[in-house]
Amino acid sequence: MLMSDQEKYNIKKSDEDWKEELSAEEFEITRLKGTERPFSNKYWDFKDKGIYNCRCCGNPLFDSETKFDSGTGWPSFYDSIKKDAINTIMDTKFGMIRTEAVCKNCGAHLGHIFNDGPAPTGMRFCMNSASLKFEPQG
Repeated sequence: MLMSDQEKYNIKKSDEDWKEELSAEEFEITRLKGTERPFSNKYWDFKDKGIYNCRCCGNPLFDSETKFDSGTGWPSFYDSIKKDAINTIMDTKFGMIRTEAVCKNCGAHLGHIFNDGPAPTGMRFCMNSASLKFEPQG
């Protein structure tokens, strides 16, 4: 028996429930796989120390220590905070083959992962600010 996308995750909510908890932009990006504009989003040039959690469920995703300026206009990280925080899905929309990053806990669309990042991983987790909620540390 095939599982629906929603059944794969620990947190299961209807679109109506998500709409009550998220702004229109957050819903569009996290639940409908949208993308925000580069260089005009909350965290692209943000430099505070802390943890970036999933906007939808609070799952810890990235440590600010792994954030870097990729020049793309979106917050970019070279690694996730833990290996099982994020699931990947092949994305073939728009005539491209990309790796989509989603929250393992709730399925929120986070952004995409590319293999052109810095050492030590060589990866670039190119995320949408609207998918993240920053928690200051220190």
